[in-house]
Amino acid sequence: MTTKILALTDALGNLVRFELLPGNRYDTVGVEPLIAGIEFGALLADKAFDSNPIIAEVDKRGAKVVISQHPRRAQPLKIDAEMYKWRHLIENFFGKLKEFKRIAMRVCKTDQSFAAMIHLVGAIINSR
Repeated sequence: MTTKILALTDALGNLVRFELLPGNRYDTVGVEPLIAGIEFGALLADKAFDSNPIIAEVDKRGAKVVISQHPRRAQPLKIDAEMYKWRHLIENFFGKLKEFKRIAMRVCKTDQSFAAMIHLVGAIINSR
């Protein structure tokens, strides 16, 4: 069984919200519920989130799009390269999250218990 964790962090790399998806789903499916009801100035993401609906939603909110572009994109968007460097915060968060064996090994049998463990570990990481 595989599970994808889509996480939203603040500017300090602290967990704000996350979504669990089956391992065989596209990452873009979980973005809408992830950002629903949250105000932000910019969305930093990797190539997996480079889709026109996501970019349109972020533009509609008046936020800055800082998403690495797929090479196949016909008209690449200009992104702030300096701001994109801060994407390491989400990578650092996932590194810290996977330090906990129950998360890295996906020991929990149900999504509910796995989500509870992510909440607990997120609180521990934020308290460090």
